[in-house]
Amino acid sequence: MFNIGDKVVYPMHGAGVIEAIEEQEVLGEIRKYYIMRMPIGDMKVMIPTNNIKGIGLRQVIDEDGVQKVLGILNDRTTTNTQNWNQRYRNNLEKIKSGNIYEVAEVVRNLMIRENEKGLSTGERKMLENARQILISELVLARGTEEKKIESMLEAVFA
Repeated sequence: MFNIGDKVVYPMHGAGVIEAIEEQEVLGEIRKYYIMRMPIGDMKVMIPTNNIKGIGLRQVIDEDGVQKVLGILNDRTTTNTQNWNQRYRNNLEKIKSGNIYEVAEVVRNLMIRENEKGLSTGERKMLENARQILISELVLARGTEEKKIESMLEAVFA
């Protein structure tokens, strides 16, 4: 169980802070939900408390985790396959996993590919989605502003 004020990550959506735990009636059933505010886009999300394991809800990484993410982003060895379809599916699985280190790999690999060869529209959307997920968690992990994290990412890939 998480508590109000906990910083958590909702896979495929990003990181946020649990602002409330409420009971809501949905389809005739009363269920408990975490009400999570996401710092990027100032969006609120309702997450059922009875399925957090299945959803993959987890705590935001600590400073050691941030350093590991930065290490992944700075590592220039990529594992990109040449086949667009296979690469897209592999990247999508990594993003869906909710594992920040795999999301960082996707961002790194797609940024490198964009700088070298350019990206298709689908991969460009995937990069933007993965960047937002990564940025949202780093913002909460570091307790800083979105702009600072974006600048940090730009510096890594400059």
